[in-house]
Amino acid sequence: MIIRKLLTATLGCGLLGVLACGLLPTSAAADEPVAQASPKVELVLDVSGSMRARDIDGQSRMSAAKQAFDDVLDSVPQNVQLGIRTLGADYPGNDRKTGCKDTRQLYPVGPLDRTEAKTAVATLQPTGWTPIGPALLKAADDLKGGDGSRRLVLITDGEDTCGPLNPCDVARDIAAQGIHLVIDTLGLIPDATTRNQLSCIAEATGGTYTTVQHRQQLTTKVKQLVSRSTAVQVNPVATRGGTGCADAPQLKAGLYTDREMFSENRWYRVDVPPGRELRAAVSVSDDRAVNADYGVLLRGVTVHGREIVRDTEGGTGRTDVVSAGIRYPKPSADDGTPPETVCLQVGNSFSAAPSVKTSPGLPVELSIDLVDSPDQPSDVAFFGLGRGWWLLGVLTVTGAVAGLLSGWISRWRLTTGRTR
Repeated sequence: MIIRKLLTATLGCGLLGVLACGLLPTSAAADEPVAQASPKVELVLDVSGSMRARDIDGQSRMSAAKQAFDDVLDSVPQNVQLGIRTLGADYPGNDRKTGCKDTRQLYPVGPLDRTEAKTAVATLQPTGWTPIGPALLKAADDLKGGDGSRRLVLITDGEDTCGPLNPCDVARDIAAQGIHLVIDTLGLIPDATTRNQLSCIAEATGGTYTTVQHRQQLTTKVKQLVSRSTAVQVNPVATRGGTGCADAPQLKAGLYTDREMFSENRWYRVDVPPGRELRAAVSVSDDRAVNADYGVLLRGVTVHGREIVRDTEGGTGRTDVVSAGIRYPKPSADDGTPPETVCLQVGNSFSAAPSVKTSPGLPVELSIDLVDSPDQPSDVAFFGLGRGWWLLGVLTVTGAVAGLLSGWISRWRLTTGRTR
């Protein structure tokens, strides 16, 4: 027993020593990230009379939204400045002019006091109209200022009832202001008109639209969107993929959005200079009811059609986003070799019941990055580990040695016990 403890301690110290003495970076200061401005997020919640409907997991839409907000507020990242705005929460009357001004900031955008925010949400009761357009305008003002990313998450169960101000036009006007505000929309048990309106609002600002039918789905999606505000500090650029490589748009490093019809393929082109590595990732959101068993394809080919690299990911109806990613390094060359054009194919195998509207297409988010190519080809083999593959090697070797020593000790003890 004493020998085993000594060996265990020795192996542990040895591994820690290996990691601490030379393999891990010795200077933390050199790798410290540059401080970034705090992202701003505002949740805009519909509190109109229709939120009384009891069709989300046997409870009212309002109750489901309140429970989802409780969970979301508990998980907001520390550096996010979050606010809450309501629409239709205060005026119960029939005067259209008054009802269409019914939007207020329930909790100001800033550092989050979770208890205070939860208390404010708990007081809400389904009340009035659905002034989506006016609420979007006010929310855009709430989020102005600062250098961080801005995200607005609209949660509603119906279309705007306060025309002629079209909320889709409002979203386009907000996008034209250049304040880099992304609007994501979530429809609670929406009809076709509501779905079209919310899709248009999201598309105008590079956001996403999602149909919500269950409370947990609402919770998960809002959490994803709030967390995304901390991860994405660049504005997505709307683009339209080609039907083939020949008519595909030329993309540079950045984040792009598109719409892809069910079971469609779209193409994009990227020039990869010698000594650089292409890293591409795509996410396709099933923002409406789809059949189970679906997949997403991301493939890189040459202009002549030869496949270079591919990745496919599938789902079975338990997720609302499917993602795939690839890496392709272009070896360095000193002979003036021109950049290589890589054609990216994005495809999906989504399908839906005949009653599900397939237009507009599914939201696509494509990220392109060009980084210094790895010095060793083996770096690419460990996809997802980057240059940390050596750590996996150290752990593997250490585990093998520990296993051999443990087996030898067991055999030695067994032999010793028999001789006694």
